[in-house]
Amino acid sequence: MKTTDSKKILLVEDDDNIRLITRTSLEGLTSWKVIEANSGQVALNIAGQEMPDLILLDIMMPGMDGPTTFGHLREDGQTANIPVIFMTAKVQTQEVEGYIKLGAAGVITKPIDPMLLPEQITGILEAAGC
Repeated sequence: MKTTDSKKILLVEDDDNIRLITRTSLEGLTSWKVIEANSGQVALNIAGQEMPDLILLDIMMPGMDGPTTFGHLREDGQTANIPVIFMTAKVQTQEVEGYIKLGAAGVITKPIDPMLLPEQITGILEAAGC
């Protein structure tokens, strides 16, 4: 996925400010469209309807956390193959390796750098063969 391609991104993040910064970055620097979800449950409902090209998924959320949401996405035949990139401040090597073993395309460290975010996403997807 190149930054010039028109893609649909599902951003799953419970923090309003992080959603705003991320959406502003991606829509301002690319031709991507960002759809927002503020919880794992909302994300599951949206993912099946919208069929995004990519899901950016926060790890720590109240209610249903990112790994649980990810598991449900993978169990649903309709959303099972959508690439997922986790976004988290928890980036110890063993944690990142665990997220990759779950099947995530990659991990983006918070706080995000809005100017570099599109390049980070593109690099992760290319490295993962997505």
